[in-house]
Amino acid sequence: MELTMMTAIISVIAALSGIILGWTGRSRTIRQDIAQQASADAIQRVDIDYIKRGIDDIRVEQKNQVKRIDELAERVTRVEESAKQAHKRIDRLDGDG
Repeated sequence: MELTMMTAIISVIAALSGIILGWTGRSRTIRQDIAQQASADAIQRVDIDYIKRGIDDIRVEQKNQVKRIDELAERVTRVEESAKQAHKRIDRLDGDG
């Protein structure tokens, strides 16, 4: 009877140790998965921040371009007025001559 009792005890101990080892392995895997996910999330946040800064830079550059275009439009208007006045003077000179 002692041999069967020892076999049963060893079987129970083996089963319990298997359960414990399986549970600790699962827990470790879960912790590693969480760490990997946190790392991936951090990388995504950094990438998103980089994209946001790029968009902000593009907006600033766009505002500068709009300002330059407005300045050029104003200069073109002045040049057109100057050309108009010059044509009037030339027409007057042609009419006199």
